[in-house]
Amino acid sequence: MPWLTQFNPPGIGGLIEILILAVVFYYVILFFRGTRSAQVLTGLVVFIALMLFLTHLVRLDTLNWLLQRFTVYLAIALVVIFQPEIRRALAELGKQHVFSASKAEREVVDAVVEAVALLAERKIGALIAIEREIGTRSVQESGKRLDAQVSAELLATLFFPHTPLHDGGVIVRGDRIAAAGCVFPLTQQDGLSRALGTRHRAAIGLTEETDAIVVAVSEETGTISVAYNGRLSRGFDEERLRRLLTAVLVRRKTSRSRVDRARAAFEATAEQWADLSAEDSANPPAEERHG
Repeated sequence: MPWLTQFNPPGIGGLIEILILAVVFYYVILFFRGTRSAQVLTGLVVFIALMLFLTHLVRLDTLNWLLQRFTVYLAIALVVIFQPEIRRALAELGKQHVFSASKAEREVVDAVVEAVALLAERKIGALIAIEREIGTRSVQESGKRLDAQVSAELLATLFFPHTPLHDGGVIVRGDRIAAAGCVFPLTQQDGLSRALGTRHRAAIGLTEETDAIVVAVSEETGTISVAYNGRLSRGFDEERLRRLLTAVLVRRKTSRSRVDRARAAFEATAEQWADLSAEDSANPPAEERHG
């Protein structure tokens, strides 16, 4: 074939450039995914590409030339539009993740466990999601942005009855409380116990769409539950909750993968699941508020 003889494969330098560009584009897409900025960026790129194609198709040479020159200044426009996201990314790069990540993660675990234990003792409903690799910005936008340092006192205060943000979920991102009063997506699973209220269904729903781990406290019984990977386990005490969160969230230099540690810590006994499915459906607890 003639076209095969004209094809010149890229050399080593060309392959390296392609690989670098692919990695850059991947992380840019990953960073903006699920945000309003992603919608703006997508709309802008689609609009310019469509206009370039149409002006070339109908031979509007002057307009096509202007659009091509406009793309030169697109980088400046992107810096202006995405200034908050770029500033946040540079701030993240400046943090000493390698040396302080494990300590920060343990502090988050301690704060969450302490707050949950206090709320469970007082039978105050709570819903705390800890973000991992998959972002939850679309869910955060349904609540109130906080960007506050994680602490047990603040977490407990957010769920105190009759406060403005108590009736919703809290999202923890890194060592910060990203948002409160958020509306989590409800699970559509069939066959769940009628004893599970809106709070527990929301906990399961978020873990079906993301890899977050969600801790829920029942306001009816004070029972601590954990949703992870679309499953819900109930009846956690303070020590078992700490082990699970540590296994999922804290980085360790070990041969076992984080997924294996999470499974081992999350494994519920057969009796627990049997008790959950066999609860008396004739007298289920009142539907819990989503909060």
